[in-house]
Amino acid sequence: MENFLASLPLVAKLAPDDYVGFTFFVGCMAMMAASAFFFLSMSSFDKKWRTSLLVSGLITFIAAVHYWYMRDYWAAFEESPTFFRYVDWVLTVPLMCVEFFLILKVAGAKKSLMWRLIFLSVVMLVTGYLGEAVYRDQAQIWGLISGIAYFAIVYDIWLGQAKKLAEAAGGAVLKAHKTLCWFVLVGWAIYPIGYMAGTPGWYDGIFGGLNLDVIYNIGDAINKIGFGLVVYSLAVSKSSEA
Repeated sequence: MENFLASLPLVAKLAPDDYVGFTFFVGCMAMMAASAFFFLSMSSFDKKWRTSLLVSGLITFIAAVHYWYMRDYWAAFEESPTFFRYVDWVLTVPLMCVEFFLILKVAGAKKSLMWRLIFLSVVMLVTGYLGEAVYRDQAQIWGLISGIAYFAIVYDIWLGQAKKLAEAAGGAVLKAHKTLCWFVLVGWAIYPIGYMAGTPGWYDGIFGGLNLDVIYNIGDAINKIGFGLVVYSLAVSKSSEA
């Protein structure tokens, strides 16, 4: 048994006061549990809600796999690999945008809305990665482009076409849409803060040197699991109306 534990770097090296490692571990377990919950719940609903729950499960499953790797990487090197965070986000954030389209289909949402949100999210993430990991000397420029894409998403869901569709649907759909909008506006706000904390620029005096691994880990779990729970609650509400 001792040899087995010694072979696991996370168990062997995770100190009691290692809060970053702890949040990596808890985040991984929480998102694994959420994936199992969403996947197993699919059969309880009719076909039109199963895709939404499948996407919710995929979001947390992809994140859990990345967190499984990142927690071991942290335990071994006490570093958080930027590349794997962005690989996680570039897969899961577009899927979170897809959730808006799926819940708004009842109001006649077209695929053009989905592809626009996906495109904006990919631009936001790719330019963010370029500024944070590749062209750090131009971090402010790449961050500006990433921020513009982010605010375009915020505008679309709060004031644009997505908002109009949600209002047309009304009821539980409108309520779910508003909740998801708050996740994007408030929950996603940790990511530009993390970007500024990890790159040089005029904001050095505000965020420079700030370690946001714990906030990233907690925020990721809340945002991804929260998105799925909102969709699950909507599916329960609409199924009870049938």
